[in-house]
Amino acid sequence: MTRLFWRFSVVLTVLLLAGSLAFAAQPTDTNTSTNTSTNTSTNTSTNTNTNTNTSTGTGTGASMLLRVRSSQSLEKVRFVFDLDTVPAYDVTFQQPKYDFDLKQQPHPQLIVELPASLAGDIKLQQSFKDPFVNGLKIEKTSQGLLRLTVDLLRIPQYKVLVLKNPNRLVIDIDKIFELKTEQDIVPGIKYTSLVRSIGRGPVDAKILTINRDSGLILKPVLSNDAIVGLEDLPVMSARVKAVAAVNGSYFAPDGEIIGLLKFNGDIISTPSIAGRTALGIMPDGCLLIDQVDYQGSVVLPGGKVVPINGVNRARGPNELTEYNSYFGPSTGTNNFGCEYVLDKAGQVISVAPGNTPIGPDTVVLSVHGEAAAALADLKVGDQVTIRQTLGPLWDNAVYVLGAGPRLVKAGELFLTTTVEAFPADIAIGRAPRTAIGVDKDGNVLLVVVDGRQPGSIGMTLVELAQLMRELGAVDAMNLDGGGSSQMVINGEMMNNPSDGKDRRIGDALAVIARNLAN
Repeated sequence: MTRLFWRFSVVLTVLLLAGSLAFAAQPTDTNTSTNTSTNTSTNTSTNTNTNTNTSTGTGTGASMLLRVRSSQSLEKVRFVFDLDTVPAYDVTFQQPKYDFDLKQQPHPQLIVELPASLAGDIKLQQSFKDPFVNGLKIEKTSQGLLRLTVDLLRIPQYKVLVLKNPNRLVIDIDKIFELKTEQDIVPGIKYTSLVRSIGRGPVDAKILTINRDSGLILKPVLSNDAIVGLEDLPVMSARVKAVAAVNGSYFAPDGEIIGLLKFNGDIISTPSIAGRTALGIMPDGCLLIDQVDYQGSVVLPGGKVVPINGVNRARGPNELTEYNSYFGPSTGTNNFGCEYVLDKAGQVISVAPGNTPIGPDTVVLSVHGEAAAALADLKVGDQVTIRQTLGPLWDNAVYVLGAGPRLVKAGELFLTTTVEAFPADIAIGRAPRTAIGVDKDGNVLLVVVDGRQPGSIGMTLVELAQLMRELGAVDAMNLDGGGSSQMVINGEMMNNPSDGKDRRIGDALAVIARNLAN
């Protein structure tokens, strides 16, 4: 897999909260030295393994470290080092580069060195349960200096300052910040990495903005080109020569799609819960986002109409389920029903008890119980008509992918979590999330938010809706999330899936050139 090396244009914005911060066992500071060091220093040096930012604070000669204190809040982590006098000190911020051998990103570190000795019983190592700070280590260097190392989990905004009466060296790790990088992937598609602290912890979002005039369109991609089965997102993306792709529908453990799916004009999956939100892709590439109802029926000889309960999903009691070649080689049903095989013209060509093979140009009507009784007189040679609709507008869509809930409607937050009966594991709490939206100009927004890890705590559905609106979406919906939330660009995984590895998924949304869409 080719790894991309990009030059990023970095915008660092620090959001400061009004009001004072209270720290346990810490007196009010009335006298503050102007000797401070922050991560905006212009004195820098670089080697091949580590990006290093250094600065210096002035002070007296050697001193003694008397006590170490720390405190944590939603806004910052503070370390206070009580000294008899405050000496000159050096501040170094180290950001190790990605280790391709270990396939991991080493922690960044903030290091302060000063000529000082230690008082008797100071704890030399501390661990923290914090989304930004992993721990503190105090040690003597070979040059006789005292080294204070703050091991970090994210790149923060920090400040090193001196306070007097009594003498203290203070390190503040601010947790309210935003780091944004942007890069054009190909003409008309922009990738944005957005790392933002919301106080409770960091959130890492990957965003694709696709210009409506880019010549690129969206297309669902089935794992293994079938309804049932699982496949890695990079493999699916490569198979259709996609520029980029994200995960799509909800799916069962075996990969069977859970929800509405229309592919090349054919309805190949239907939801068990009606009226959930779906994405429609029109022939010109424009998108629809709305709640959609599927209605299907079979018209028997003589005009009797029998409703279709589902397409390409497990047949339930008393149900009529339609299977087509997208499902797999056979229906996988038991022998407690009856199955009618139809050719392309709708003529019955064979009848079987169950697990009927599905040919490329055939449809199988699988019935049980009451539905079986309704079709009991159907025989080989009979002609039937299958009627299916998503409504006049949605019937024109080439592709439809259902998921939900809806997040934004007409530029306003509009969550349909309750009305669409989503369970708690989707509706409640922070999690990795994937979403799609459209802005007022028809440009497409694809968003993946990491979660369930120190570097990104995930988002609630409300927070995701707020982010989509902030990005300019006038309409937006949620896609499958959790460990399935993934984004691939040119074959490379751009986010950090919460499983710790790529998750095999049931289908995807691919960004491809229009001439490759069919």
